[in-house]
Amino acid sequence: MSNAELLTAEDVRLMQRLAQRVTAARPDLVNSDASFGELAWNWGRGHADHGATWPRQLWFSGGELVAWAWAFLPHQVRRSDGSVKDITGAYLAYQVHPDHAELVDEVIDWYDATADDVDRTVLPSIADEFALARWAAHGYETDPASLGDTGNWTQLNVRDLTDVEEPKLPAGFRFRTADEAGPEAAVQAHQDAWATTTYTAESYEGVRRTAAYRGDLHVLVEAPDGTMASSTIMWLDEANKTAEFEPVGTHPGYRRLGLGRAMLLHGMQLARAAGATQVTVACLGAPGHPQARGLYYSVGFRQFTRDAPLIKTAG
Repeated sequence: MSNAELLTAEDVRLMQRLAQRVTAARPDLVNSDASFGELAWNWGRGHADHGATWPRQLWFSGGELVAWAWAFLPHQVRRSDGSVKDITGAYLAYQVHPDHAELVDEVIDWYDATADDVDRTVLPSIADEFALARWAAHGYETDPASLGDTGNWTQLNVRDLTDVEEPKLPAGFRFRTADEAGPEAAVQAHQDAWATTTYTAESYEGVRRTAAYRGDLHVLVEAPDGTMASSTIMWLDEANKTAEFEPVGTHPGYRRLGLGRAMLLHGMQLARAAGATQVTVACLGAPGHPQARGLYYSVGFRQFTRDAPLIKTAG
């Protein structure tokens, strides 16, 4: 990896512009980890700690980015509870514009060459029949870990913003934005919702520095005691008039109070006021993961597409 080009903030902006073009042409072909918001979120929260294990490759046509590959190589993950996890395999995020579909073979060859001595996973869209055939031709198969009730595949959900009901919070709770509440509260809200998260104040600073982040679209729900009980970030794609919720979480001590539902509805109203006509959110799609999916369906989302987890084992 010593000669590899590492992913930069400018690369991410180019990748987001490709996400916008693919969304405009074939939104079902946007890979789950290659959307406008997901790119900003993943880069921002992780580059300070893991950027040295993020090689990338870019493909251009006529001066315009038409495909990219971003490899996540083996590394250690240190969580907020003090635990350390060794990631021994490699993972690839990638996107190819449908007008240049043939480049998927170059993406695969680059990935195999970059991470050739470890297990390799990837998540193409299930709607991308051409890409799925090419991954299979290169020896990639359905990842067994994705099968069954507790599989780890992701589905993308969508709804329009023509009719959004009024959010209702329990007495004493109120909506805030990260601009109002401040960085410390925003970070604590995320850490409380995900007990074993790797998210830190430094992670949030990275997120805030991404070009797509808006503190007025980073929504929190404040409890009567001052705890930030729920939080979400919305990523506004002005070119396509869409907004993406990522992440969405609630403090364990404040669940089943309707906070997440109210926050999503409030977020939709903010997104509509900012110019969005449609919103998206991703969740685990397997039957054994009903909580988030049920929440999103309750506020009008429907499944749009899903990914197809693939793996190629070392050797």
